[in-house]
Amino acid sequence: MTTDSKIFVGLKPIRSKAKPKSSEPIGPKCHWDGCDRVGQHRAPVGQEAEGRFFLFCIEHVKAYNAGYNYSSALSSPEVARYQKEAATGARRAMGKTFVQPEEPPLPSTARSGSARVVNARKSAEEREAKKAEQQKRKLRVLEAKAFDVLGLSEDATPDEIRNRYKERLKMLHPDANGGSRTSEEQLRASIEAHKILKLNGFC
Repeated sequence: MTTDSKIFVGLKPIRSKAKPKSSEPIGPKCHWDGCDRVGQHRAPVGQEAEGRFFLFCIEHVKAYNAGYNYSSALSSPEVARYQKEAATGARRAMGKTFVQPEEPPLPSTARSGSARVVNARKSAEEREAKKAEQQKRKLRVLEAKAFDVLGLSEDATPDEIRNRYKERLKMLHPDANGGSRTSEEQLRASIEAHKILKLNGFC
């Protein structure tokens, strides 16, 4: 059987012609007022909205970047208006604003195979537990007496304890008091008080 056979005469290819691909880009609309083109280029919002950004077309991202400064006070008037409106929520922007933590976070509580991570988490938890225990428990007799000798309250910080100890060393030193026996005894008591507080983790 050849291709000239009657069987093949009525057969026609059913393959459809490929449609020409559109050269126009597809994506979100440019954020610039009055622009209908696609915004493919990101531009940062500014100081009050770190992590957020606008989407502009190539023409408007150039115009925005030309007058952009991280502080809206130093940007061009047009760019500063965009920054201010996005920071206050009056203008749509992409991304998410970052919030800086007030205190450094503890190591992750998630389990990890790294010995360094496990040990860091354990030591951090022990420090926090020890600090909480010291704040909750009642002072022992010697600890309370040590605070009294140094003339400090029970909630004195480690820096306050160290500073007061240095002050008393200078004030009660024999060279500063002409070898007075009273000052010598007070100096010895201050040294012992500081030693007790240091051994018990107060400073």
